[in-house]
Amino acid sequence: MKHFTIAPAAWLAGLFLSGAALADAPFDEGWTLDPAASALTFQSIKKNTVVETSSFASFDGEIDESGQATITVHLESIDTKIDLRNVRMRFIFFETFLHPRATITTQLDPALLADLPQRRRMTLPLDFTLDLHGAQKELTTDVVVTMMSEDQVFVSTASPISIAVADFNLSDGLKKLEEAAEAPIVPSATVSFDFMFQRNTEGGAEEIAMADTTSAAPAASRALESSGSLALDECRNRLEALSEANEVSFSSGSTRLRPESEPVLSSLVEIIGRCPDMVIEVGGHTDSVGSEATNQRLSEQRANAVARYLTEEGIDAARFQTKGYGESQPIAENDTDRGRWRNRRIAFVIVGE
Repeated sequence: MKHFTIAPAAWLAGLFLSGAALADAPFDEGWTLDPAASALTFQSIKKNTVVETSSFASFDGEIDESGQATITVHLESIDTKIDLRNVRMRFIFFETFLHPRATITTQLDPALLADLPQRRRMTLPLDFTLDLHGAQKELTTDVVVTMMSEDQVFVSTASPISIAVADFNLSDGLKKLEEAAEAPIVPSATVSFDFMFQRNTEGGAEEIAMADTTSAAPAASRALESSGSLALDECRNRLEALSEANEVSFSSGSTRLRPESEPVLSSLVEIIGRCPDMVIEVGGHTDSVGSEATNQRLSEQRANAVARYLTEEGIDAARFQTKGYGESQPIAENDTDRGRWRNRRIAFVIVGE
């Protein structure tokens, strides 16, 4: 590490000049979020008392010269510290195969920052828009802005921000998550962030881009998992989460795959491709409505429909097998709509290595 000695008078003059520049033109040249010096976390509560803290490993952002700020969060990078939880959050809750990103946008008012060079640290109100899971909501919070230097500003939440799942069409995903975890989950979370922004001076933005290798990476590679081939437990966890998501659907009483099944089946193709030498069972299941023989036949035909999709997408038929279970293996009661929906499913399990 290099050390520099600066005369007090020169240091004070430099600080005054940098402060004047920030006050006069706070957004000149634009600013870039430094993810290596930043953090984005949230807390959720299950079983009424168990608090779990999670974070996102990949996000990026900028403030343009007009003061328009945009933060993009790559939801594939969810980090709960447990792989099965990660994939459940991805496939069941956030449905990243449909909604891979969340976006935060706001228009900053330069007048609110006029005193920052003198005060160095200020608490300011912030109105922003959160775009998550296909829904947008206007929110307000207080943030603490700290001027580190002319070219570095740190922005943090003054207190955690409460986010309700119902506001972002996430209630169904939360219900699936509760069923998978077999535990009640509070339908809201609190979010905190610490964002370091660096002015786009010569070399500054380029250094951030070079250090942040995940920003330009494909969505799948942002996930916290093995690169290339997945480990056995990772394969098992992903197939289990896809089964729990129950997003492979058919028209009523039909064996024709609905178009809505395409995104999750595309994810299945990718997972099978990354689990070499493993044989996957595609299992069809039904509810108890109708005769036993009819349900048995329907479950077999639906499993075969998924198998046809896999072969059409280039998966070797030797990599999977199909089986129909009819109504013989329910995972819920058949006397409610929700229970029957859970029982009508396609399940994926590893049956050979």
